[in-house]
Order: sequence, then structure tokens, then C-alpha cells
Amino acid sequence: MAIRNIRQIGDEVLTKKCKEVTQMTERTRELIEDMLETMYEANGVGLAAPQVGILKRIVVIDVTGEDPHVLINPRIVETDGEQTGPEGCLSVPGKSGVVTRPAYVKAIAMDVNMQSYELEGTELLARAICHELEHLDGHLYVERVEGPLQDVTAEDEEDGDTEE
Repeated sequence: MAIRNIRQIGDEVLTKKCKEVTQMTERTRELIEDMLETMYEANGVGLAAPQVGILKRIVVIDVTGEDPHVLINPRIVETDGEQTGPEGCLSVPGKSGVVTRPAYVKAIAMDVNMQSYELEGTELLARAICHELEHLDGHLYVERVEGPLQDVTAEDEEDGDTEE
């Protein structure tokens, strides 16, 4: 496993649409392991493959630090409600902004064994699912920010309050 470089806003790869994963290979398994390691090292709660320069429809999410989810070829099939709150992104370091997202999200994805499964989430997990899946279509949260971006304080970063 290895820590990969996280691409930052302005990098063209973050604006591109990702390709579906058709089969699990050793290289793809290694990418997923690297993505998890990179996300944890950066104190993030989610990471999408384009953020490490790979245009594949793969996302990793762990909002608790103890329950990682790997989503391959994910798609949102149901949403409900609304939540508005601060959001940040590992590809937009030192900034956060207020974004409105669904309060509940249900997604369908494949796991590392290419088996289909559902992931349901509320609050931070719902926000993370929406945020990460937008990366797969070349979008960053800054496109949805209500008002100006804010500088993140060192205290916020330590608490993990605003990282994607």
C-alpha cells in the first residue's frame, strides 16, 4: 500500500468524467487499498479515484474511522429531506463552504468482489456519498457552495469537521 498524491483544485483530472470498472484486477485492488490509506493519512472521510489521478468510478468513504465503504460504479437511487452545513474537500485544502445536500441517501454500488450492494446514509454519510459521487462526474463541491468559501482554522482541521 502507498500514500498517493491528492490532486488539488485546478488540476484538469478533477473535471473529467470517470469510466466504469468492468472487472476487479490486482491493480484496481491496489488502488482501493492506496485510496483508503491516503484518505486516512489526510484525515478525510471520503476520497474518489480522480482525486488521486485515476479516472475510474471508485469511491472510498469512512465517516467513523472504523467502517470503511468501498463503492465501485456507485449511483444514487433515492434521496429524501435536506441538510445544510459546512463541507470541505481534500482537493480544496484549507477551505470550507456551506452546501445543501439530501438528509438521506440510498446508493447502489459494487464491492471489491464486484457484488452489488446498497448503502444507506443520513447526515454526514449522506453528505459524503453525494460529495464523492460528484467527483466521479468531474464536479467539486465549490460549485454548490452557498456564499463565499471560508478559510478553515487549524482547530477545524484537527476536529475533522470540514474535511471531505
